[in-house]
Amino acid sequence: MSQHFPALPEQVPQRGTALSRLFCQKLFFAHGWKVSGEIPNLAKAVAIVSPHTSNVDAWYGFLAIGALGLKITVLGKDNLFKPPFRPFLNWVGIIPVHRDSAHGLTHEVVSTIQQTDKIWIGMAPEGTRKHATKLKSGFYHIAYDAGIPIVMFAFDYECKTIHCLGTFHPTGDYDVDLDKIMQRYVGHFSQKNPDWLAEPLQNLVKKN
Repeated sequence: MSQHFPALPEQVPQRGTALSRLFCQKLFFAHGWKVSGEIPNLAKAVAIVSPHTSNVDAWYGFLAIGALGLKITVLGKDNLFKPPFRPFLNWVGIIPVHRDSAHGLTHEVVSTIQQTDKIWIGMAPEGTRKHATKLKSGFYHIAYDAGIPIVMFAFDYECKTIHCLGTFHPTGDYDVDLDKIMQRYVGHFSQKNPDWLAEPLQNLVKKN
């Protein structure tokens, strides 16, 4: 198996050192995993990854991000940002948000994106590792309102691969665009726990 990581383009937000990247690469390869596809040269994006059916997903995702040297910013409840955790959460790259309303959350995240030179927001469309009847639309509305593309990643446990499936530019028609996004995943994913696979992704499996 080829032990190769895609090069991280200049515009993409980065973190870590050559040593930390090498350390994460060795751990990632030790598990027998690889990354396929090219990382798009974008300063700002919403990065989504599916399917999410296990806590193990986070481990492989963390190793891949560290091995690439990619800086991913995620969302966290604002009440977590209290001493002594605030400095650590800021360093990790977590945006404090109020989750009382979806529109309010979107506005907060878009405002942060607009005030930042380089930022990739990482999100799991399922919103949970357990069975979901539908995907949450927050990732789409954040990308559309901020005027930035969506970068798609897929876990493929059968091939032990994290695929980068390219970019998608939202048009504002959520239902039509979601179908197009889902088509990118056909044949490029397999889940850790089949019983917890979200229904929209189950429908894609039936198409294979």
